[in-house]
Amino acid sequence: PHLLVVTGGSSGIGKCIAMECYKHGAFITLVARDEHKLVQAKKEVEKCAINDKQVVLCISVDVSKDYNQVESVIKQAQEKLGPVDMLVNCAGMSISGKFEEVEVDRFKKLMEVNYLGSVYPTRAVVTTMKERRMGRIMFVSSQAGQIGLFGYTAYSPSKFALRGLAEALQMEMKPYNIYVTVAYPPDTDTPGFAEENKTKPLETRLISETSGVCQPEQVAKVVVKDAVQGNFTSSFGPDGYMLSALTCGMSPVTSITEGLQQIVTMGLFRTIALFYLGSFDSIVRRCMIQREQSKAADKRE
Repeated sequence: PHLLVVTGGSSGIGKCIAMECYKHGAFITLVARDEHKLVQAKKEVEKCAINDKQVVLCISVDVSKDYNQVESVIKQAQEKLGPVDMLVNCAGMSISGKFEEVEVDRFKKLMEVNYLGSVYPTRAVVTTMKERRMGRIMFVSSQAGQIGLFGYTAYSPSKFALRGLAEALQMEMKPYNIYVTVAYPPDTDTPGFAEENKTKPLETRLISETSGVCQPEQVAKVVVKDAVQGNFTSSFGPDGYMLSALTCGMSPVTSITEGLQQIVTMGLFRTIALFYLGSFDSIVRRCMIQREQSKAADKRE
């Protein structure tokens, strides 16, 4: 039985990944800040058990604050349940707003939660993984970590950072048989998404509508499958496939087939992308014109 550590495991995609793996007989450690939510999540995960030996452990800690604390709780988990086979970095938060309207401390906050909140737990499990010469590490980025969009000046960079970390880390870990996966889910129906929607600019809303909203259960299924297979990139739906092929750059390739697909589709996908970008720009322009017109109308009244 494998031991899985999931950060941000008390809700959203993290909780769904925990449930998905529990259905396959894994032992799970959920890590999150809110103890009440953790207890609720634990109950939900336990319902997915397939045998009576399985255990769900809960640890309440802020993964973005203090590395020493993160290291010691992961050590506790390993003492209780054995070495970590897979780490899923799901702890994250999203804020959207125009660059000059986002409160300035939010830029730091998002880098801490979305980036350092993934660095710290990874740093805590990697030594044991290298000694055992096995392991899986997953980072949950976002489609906004593949393309910088209106309204995401604070969020996109924190998700882009994960990709740089994952590429460098994969190169270090490959000889030790440790595989890194980066998932790029679209908008997903989670408490975090609902929270972000409260303040989302109209432009961001209209641009995001082009790729729809996913259910966290679907996302979890795909991500887990990709991580188990050791795929570097995990994407969702035709839009996600296109974005990942388009932005593959210098990222490691999982199979010859994948490499060939990227080579063959690159030109076509870039052409389609130019149309998308054109439509995004026209959305932004339209919103600006409408605002100016309504301002002018207000003045006349």
